[in-house]
Amino acid sequence: MTGGGVLLAAGYGRRFGSDKRRHALPDGSTLLVSSLRLYGSALARLIVVLRPGDEALAAVIEAEPLAAPARVIYCADAHLGMGHSLAAGARAAGGWRYLFVALADMPWVSPTTLGRLVGAIESAGDDAVVQPVHQGTAGHPVGFGSAHFPRLAALTGDEGARAVLRRAGSGLRRVDVDDPGVLRDLDTRPT
Repeated sequence: MTGGGVLLAAGYGRRFGSDKRRHALPDGSTLLVSSLRLYGSALARLIVVLRPGDEALAAVIEAEPLAAPARVIYCADAHLGMGHSLAAGARAAGGWRYLFVALADMPWVSPTTLGRLVGAIESAGDDAVVQPVHQGTAGHPVGFGSAHFPRLAALTGDEGARAVLRRAGSGLRRVDVDDPGVLRDLDTRPT
């Protein structure tokens, strides 16, 4: 079985000042829909992690025409930090060979970059971690082989996958990309 992506979209956007998932981008689509389209077109499978009460967003996601429909899951502990949301996504990805941790506030990653990252992890072993690097700075999305799923599924708090990434050792493969989108996110409201 192949892999896919876990799109983390259960955050509260406190620094943004409102629900940034619904923030309209210049092309008229929302931040969440733009990310969904990007990752849904590049990855064979997609799990979108939302928080309880996001049924209206789930309906938008499920109505979006993608190559493969996105599976929506709800993380009851999302309010406790990103680690909980990522853990829920990793548990839902059981049986996959790899997963990419994709962030809903990063829709500017190039599809070409995503293709290179998928190729890198598909040619690596189950203990691989694939991370894009732009001009010396590590970015997202990060791909994890299935050997890392148990550690991802046990995450808590707000640290995300950093601890798992640090333990990757020789399994870490950094992919140099000419794509500033791997570093660009939307944490505060544009001025």
